Amino acid sequence: MLLFTRTGEHGALWLAGSVLGAELDRRRRPVYLRAIRVVSIGYLTNIAMKYLVRRPRPVLDGLPALSSTVSRLSYPSAHSTTSFAAARVLSGALPATPVYACAAAMALSRVYAGVHYPSDVAAGALLGTSLAEALP
Repeated sequence: MLLFTRTGEHGALWLAGSVLGAELDRRRRPVYLRAIRVVSIGYLTNIAMKYLVRRPRPVLDGLPALSSTVSRLSYPSAHSTTSFAAARVLSGALPATPVYACAAAMALSRVYAGVHYPSDVAAGALLGTSLAEALP
């Protein structure tokens, strides 16, 4: 689980998969290129929102987080934002159920790792999905 959650840093899992898809599946290349664009914009938007909201990450006495983080800011979850942005776009090229299952697992892994509140991942999922709907 922790190895999986680390692949989501900066949207890396989704970006790498989309680059690979763009190279291997020429017919659906526009979908993969759009996923790269939407995930990247989602990540940058997420960073801006973190600095606006400035919610600290969860801290539980005697129970340290299981994963390191890029910042001490929690809301919204960037893993969740990039995952649901990617799932929304990539479901145009790949079967939606496994893509969304992977996105949900990524989001939930952040709560499991102790670095996000459930509301952080819910907000990230909403942000990522909304951006994927709004961006060309």
